[in-house]
Amino acid sequence: MGTEYLVELLESYRGRDRLIRTLCYGCQLVGGVLVQTTDRRLEFGTGLLAVSSQLSHCRVVLRLFDDLSMFAYSKQYGLGKMERDSVVRWLSVLSNMVDQLYYPCEHMAWAADANVIRTKSDNWWTFSTGLWGLSLLLGVLRSLWVLYVLQRKSKRKQETREYSQSSLNELNAAETNEVLSVISNVADLFNAIHWMPPGFLWAGRFPPWLVGLLGTVSSLIGLYKTTLGSSSGSL
Repeated sequence: MGTEYLVELLESYRGRDRLIRTLCYGCQLVGGVLVQTTDRRLEFGTGLLAVSSQLSHCRVVLRLFDDLSMFAYSKQYGLGKMERDSVVRWLSVLSNMVDQLYYPCEHMAWAADANVIRTKSDNWWTFSTGLWGLSLLLGVLRSLWVLYVLQRKSKRKQETREYSQSSLNELNAAETNEVLSVISNVADLFNAIHWMPPGFLWAGRFPPWLVGLLGTVSSLIGLYKTTLGSSSGSL
């Protein structure tokens, strides 16, 4: 990653968010490992976890301004009439609806924590995390379906010999992109369930380093896809 590209990434909102996200989970991963040790490394690890918490809060504050852009995207996509595949179409529409609801729920949780409104933030954090998890699940289902369609198309082209090497390369690249999306969304989904109230599946059972590892994997995939010009997003 060259200096010019890094500067260009930092100057864009989405690029900066991806970098902050990667740094946030990276600090949690390293800090989570170090806090299990003793002496000076324990103190340094605790500091890294504190940095991770601050970076996470920074992202929450920045997302206060995402509602309008999400609404514009949802409005532009509409009911997805441009989509040829009805499964992709309705999964995408549902995902857009869930994402649109996510932001105000998180804003309410933030406002409650900041004493802007008088209400308990716990329920709002649970609602927003649940919506995030649902969005991730819809993303996984969409990618798995797209993978299925791409593999059928690739197999059909090879059987009928109606293909060129460039078209196969494009299909392989598209399949790789969807596989990466599945890995990224599943990693985030594991963390989303961890942050749900205790008693829900494995909620609250992950050590900090595992949360950091899953988030780092997802974030690095996001950065990689950004370098390829992918528009895949991660809350």
